[in-house]
Amino acid sequence: MKSSMIIFLILMATNCFSSTAYSQTKQSAVETVQDLKLQLIELDARQETAKLQVQQLEDALKPENIERSLAGVGSTRPEELREQRRRQLLIEKKVVDAELEQLTLRRTQLETALSAAEVQAYQESAAGPLIENQLRITSITPTLFVAFGLLAILIIAVVVCISVLLRIQAIERALR
Repeated sequence: MKSSMIIFLILMATNCFSSTAYSQTKQSAVETVQDLKLQLIELDARQETAKLQVQQLEDALKPENIERSLAGVGSTRPEELREQRRRQLLIEKKVVDAELEQLTLRRTQLETALSAAEVQAYQESAAGPLIENQLRITSITPTLFVAFGLLAILIIAVVVCISVLLRIQAIERALR
């Protein structure tokens, strides 16, 4: 299952890279504004999900909840089990916190790009109609490098989250 998830993520990343790099038609500033607004909406949803996960993990980290989660597990060393569970939850929380930081950084970048695109859209509307579908040569710009870097970081974060969750599940199965 783990390898299939990694393959799926690699395929998704490849599709994202290829669709971005081979764009031949110039996107109007209005379309860019719309795309950036959609990306912000998607980012909001991911941020809310991550915030909920952090809340759930903080709740699960309370000593009484850790003890309750291990109530059915018999052991000669319950303190070690509780400490192990607490460490697992802390690791999960760190991963989600890191994801939240990345999402916040991405939000700032999207908002900056959105304001620039809105200015460009205003200038285009003031200049009058442009010829549609002008071909241009796309080059790798610093912005594109940043976008690829952020995508790579996001993919790595997702892979780390998945592997941590799989390890936690395996440990929980072993404890049963």
